[in-house]
Amino acid sequence: MKKLMGMVVLALLVTMTVPTVSMAGASAKKGQKIFKKKFRRACGFSGVRFARNHTSAEWENIYEKGRFPAEAKKICPRLKLKKIKKSWWPHVYEFSHKYASDGIVPKC
Repeated sequence: MKKLMGMVVLALLVTMTVPTVSMAGASAKKGQKIFKKKFRRACGFSGVRFARNHTSAEWENIYEKGRFPAEAKKICPRLKLKKIKKSWWPHVYEFSHKYASDGIVPKC
């Protein structure tokens, strides 16, 4: 019984302390619009193809380490990072996280 309660408390603690961008007000839908307007031409492919370069966990790890813009530049070498506003990155991350290779399949 002690082990079970310990595991429940630990699981509760972990879920409460894991930061999520969704709580900050970022939107996958807005990220998709930003990708279409600002990234697509430089990348030469769709946002879903961009997002499918990593799994959800990989995107989360990249974002938490602050390497998301660098990873976007790696995937889209012609992307001009200076033209992307800092306020857009959380939305593009949410979009990438949602449609990652192990995420939701978009309706087309």
